[in-house]
Amino acid sequence: MGSLAMKETDKLRVLLPHWIEHNGEHAGEFRSWAERAGPAGDALLDAARLLAEANVQLEEALRQLGGPLEHHHG
Repeated sequence: MGSLAMKETDKLRVLLPHWIEHNGEHAGEFRSWAERAGPAGDALLDAARLLAEANVQLEEALRQLGGPLEHHHG
């Protein structure tokens, strides 16, 4: 059962960097749209801030797992 758990954590070490990157991209889009969103702009800026905060936690999880693991297709 230990090897199964290791495979799952290895998978997370591949997935987490992608999630972090995508969150950053979305946060940038939210900030860009906030300038054009009129009264919804503040909500979009808040959403961008929350994604940045989520990334801090995702980065900590990745650190606790030993950092990113290269994904090799094969």
